[in-house]
Amino acid sequence: MTLHETAAPAAASAYQKSVAEYWNQEKNPVNLRLGAVDGFYHHHYGIGEVDWSVLEGPEETREERIVAELHRLECAQADLLVDHLGPLGPGDRVLDSGCGRGGSSFLVHERTGCQVDGISISERQVAFANEQAEQRGVTGKVQFHLKNMLDTGFETGGFQAIWNNESTMYVDLSVLFPEYARLLKRGGRYVTITGCYNNAYGLPSRAVSEINAHYICDIHSRSSYFKEMSANRLVPVSVVDLTRDTIPYWELRARSPLATGIEDAFLTAYKDGSFQYLLIAADLV
Repeated sequence: MTLHETAAPAAASAYQKSVAEYWNQEKNPVNLRLGAVDGFYHHHYGIGEVDWSVLEGPEETREERIVAELHRLECAQADLLVDHLGPLGPGDRVLDSGCGRGGSSFLVHERTGCQVDGISISERQVAFANEQAEQRGVTGKVQFHLKNMLDTGFETGGFQAIWNNESTMYVDLSVLFPEYARLLKRGGRYVTITGCYNNAYGLPSRAVSEINAHYICDIHSRSSYFKEMSANRLVPVSVVDLTRDTIPYWELRARSPLATGIEDAFLTAYKDGSFQYLLIAADLV
C-alpha cells in the first residue's frame, strides 16, 4: 500500500464505536442460519417472488425450508448488485464497503476472479470473513480489513468498482462519496442497494423511525443520494426501484421463526410509500 494507508481509527466517533459494538455482539439467526445454508453469509435483505410452498409439508422440516427460501431471496439480491458492477476480470480490484461477514466479496471473486478488499468497523466481522477466506483458499485474493469507509487509507484510484449493500445509512453521505471519488479509477463503477425515505412522502415516517432505532442507523432521503453523488462526479447509469420486489421477502420473514420484530415496520413503510428500496449504479466521470 502507499503512504496514504494511515487512515483514522476504524471507529472514529462515539456513534461509530456504538455501531461497531452492536455488530461485534450480533449473532442474529437471520444472518447466521441463512449463511450456513451454503457458506455465503450475507447481511442484507432479499428480492423476488416467494415460494409459499415452504410453509407446507412436514412441520419438523418447516423452519429449514423457510431458512433456505429466505437465503435464496437474499442471494438473488446479491446477484443483482453484482450484475450492475460492470465488466470485471482477474486484473481488477474492487472494494466491498461495509462488508459484513463477507458474502458479497466471495460472490464477486467467484464470478469475476478479481481481487476483493472488504472493510468493516466490526472486529468480529473482519475476523469471521478472513477465516472464511482461509477456508475457501482465497486468502490474498479476498481479504478483509478493520477500516472506516469514510477514511479507508487505501491508495487513490486503486479500485475499478466499489459497492455498499445496505450500509450507507451508518455514515454521512457528504463525507462518504468524496472518499469513493478518490478511490475509484476514472470510469469506475459505484453501486449501492439501500433503503431510503421517500421525499415525496415528507419527513421520515414513524415506521422509518422505528427502523432507525432498531438498527442504530440514520436512513437518508432518496434525494440525498443523488445530490451527494452529483457533487462528487458520480453519474447514475442505472436506478432500479426494488420496493415491490422486496415486500415478499419481508412477508415470509414475518411468518418465520427468525422474525426479529422489525418486520411490521418494514412492511408498513414500504406499503405506505414512506420508504423505498433502491439500487443505484453510478460511474465516476
